[in-house]
Amino acid sequence: MNVLIVFAHPESQSFSSALKNTAIRTLTAAGHHVQVSDLYAMNWQAALGPDDFTGTRANPDYLDLSAEQEHAAANLSYTQAVLQEQHKVARADLVLFQFPIWWFSMPAILKGWVDRVFARGFAYSSGKKYESGHFKGKRAMLCLTTGTASTLYEPNGIDGDLHHILWPIHNGILAYTGFTVLPPYAAWMPARVTAEERGVYLEGYAAHLGNWDSLEPLYFHPWQDYDETQRLKPGVVARSGVQWNPRAEQSREDAAQQFTPLHDEEA
Repeated sequence: MNVLIVFAHPESQSFSSALKNTAIRTLTAAGHHVQVSDLYAMNWQAALGPDDFTGTRANPDYLDLSAEQEHAAANLSYTQAVLQEQHKVARADLVLFQFPIWWFSMPAILKGWVDRVFARGFAYSSGKKYESGHFKGKRAMLCLTTGTASTLYEPNGIDGDLHHILWPIHNGILAYTGFTVLPPYAAWMPARVTAEERGVYLEGYAAHLGNWDSLEPLYFHPWQDYDETQRLKPGVVARSGVQWNPRAEQSREDAAQQFTPLHDEEA
């Protein structure tokens, strides 16, 4: 299996880096080929813009990024940095995203990698999204660290349930482009726990990766559950843990009972 680790942390001695190194050792020992995109070490340019496109533009007078991405995908006229990352994704069977939670999301440098690499025409296109997305057959997983305890990320925690926080990434980026999304692994506030507890996190991550092929993927409703307005059809009970369907006489509270939140022992 070919694995791509997209790593986003500026400090090589961070616990995020230790998790990344654990992934490399664990997956390599299991016979997998592992490639790493260390975004800070690469000095990755986060901003999507006109410099992403080489050669003749689709429209030199007006920058329509979606149109230019499709044009570049068809003509292989992306800048070399973007092409190299797209080639890595194309080869990968499993993509791991390794990052700290910053402002309830991924670091800007990683979001910029997504903006530029998961381009229209390469990662998605008209009629090829979600279960028919370009990356159908590939798997993806998040490994993250937090600055605070797991209790803050429970359904009644001040920061909200982790599954809800990660929905824009799990659904809006990964499921949208066709990935089968595996449950994430979270190391809670590693800077504020003991060395022994950090060791337990690393062992847990190795075990999580060792069982990657038996992990039950996160659930996303298939296209047939939606009507022409792309809302869940009447009678379809929401099962994603984030959605709920009033047209199925389902409340938000009912939907929460359909789903087991991601607590620390599960993540």
